[in-house]
Amino acid sequence: MSRPIVAIVGRPNVGKSTLFNTLAGERISIVKDYPGVTRDRIYADVEWLNNKFTIIDTGGIEPDSNDKMLTYMRNQAETAIETADVIMFITDVRQGLTDSDQKVAQMLRKSMKPVILIVNKVDNFDKFMPDVYEFYNLGIGEPYPVSAASKLGLGDMLDAVTALFEKDETETAEEELPKIAIVGKPNVGKSSIINKLLGEERVIVSDIAGTTRDAIDTKVSYNGNDFIFIDTAGLRRKSKITEELERFSIIRTVTAVERCDVTVLVIDAVEGITEQDAKIAGIAHDRGKGIVIAVNKWDAIEKNDKTTREYERDIRDVLSFMPYAQIIFISAKTGQRLNKLFDTIETVIQYNSMRVATGVLNEIVAEACAMKQPPSDKGKRLKIFYVTQAGVKPPTFVVFVNDKELMHFSYLRYLENQIRETFGFVGTSLKFIIRERKENGK
Repeated sequence: MSRPIVAIVGRPNVGKSTLFNTLAGERISIVKDYPGVTRDRIYADVEWLNNKFTIIDTGGIEPDSNDKMLTYMRNQAETAIETADVIMFITDVRQGLTDSDQKVAQMLRKSMKPVILIVNKVDNFDKFMPDVYEFYNLGIGEPYPVSAASKLGLGDMLDAVTALFEKDETETAEEELPKIAIVGKPNVGKSSIINKLLGEERVIVSDIAGTTRDAIDTKVSYNGNDFIFIDTAGLRRKSKITEELERFSIIRTVTAVERCDVTVLVIDAVEGITEQDAKIAGIAHDRGKGIVIAVNKWDAIEKNDKTTREYERDIRDVLSFMPYAQIIFISAKTGQRLNKLFDTIETVIQYNSMRVATGVLNEIVAEACAMKQPPSDKGKRLKIFYVTQAGVKPPTFVVFVNDKELMHFSYLRYLENQIRETFGFVGTSLKFIIRERKENGK
């Protein structure tokens, strides 16, 4: 199952970013003591008592403001609310209950999403609890007093949040189908690919960037196999943003990638690979998803016998952190190689779920160690006792060694390359967990 999405919303300057940073465990959002600093939604993965979820930090909501930036921040927060599974509504005990709080609460009631009401800046429970009770007047449930800055009351708050996650163990047949997220910048042809696969104008296609506002699930059949394709709003580099709408798409992409088995990153062949493409690919890489790079509009490129090779080299240079990614050159307009796209997706799905027998795996690792001796430091050499596969999606391997500090990144990369050379693992990242074990096995 994908991680639940939790949106942190509220008026400006109530401590949303401080709470976000505390839960994320690092200073990700800029925190200043005046309204309007958090202008772009930031996301981070959080775990609480074996519950893994993604939190979204948003700009403050000023319901009645006509200021352009505050209007943008309100729209941004509304996008987060639409996307989220649970809402954390932050208020400020020191400012007290305000008319804006009432209007935000009304907006949240209309969303029909589960809401946890949080009263922040309660640094002294004995002193501030009488003021906390005032927030019952919002009519959206019990207020949870916390201090994000002092890390007080967070346990009860997180218990309440995670209790609202759906824990349905049974999945429908459609939920069990492979999910393919189509991601990329605006106007690279994501919706056109879906429409060509379906043979109908199912998703609105326009030359105006950002036409596809919401993630759309579409069932597609190929060669007797069914897939769920998730089309998303495109991502665009911030310096080029002219429409507020285009700023809202990052969380939709994160959500789509979280739900999918394979990510298809669509690149515009005319424009070529960009830094923003690398950022989108990084989302899929970090989450261990299978990935296919689809270079669209290939029909619009003048070619010679070196064109394909040069394009692939450029893509590999920019996406050097994911050399395993599969690259395919297509045209949504003409249908060129779309059947090959399906074949590539099916191959990546297979490898992302592949398990390797422990005995065979250890033979390959032992042979690799014999060909290239493990590193040493101050007379102590790395010993690899045992390797086993612990999971799939992505394939995850636990490596037992005598000293974790001796496992240099370069040697781990060497072992990964040997495993890939033997077993393939096409289009999927591999995850390695290094564990120490004493010589006697303890």
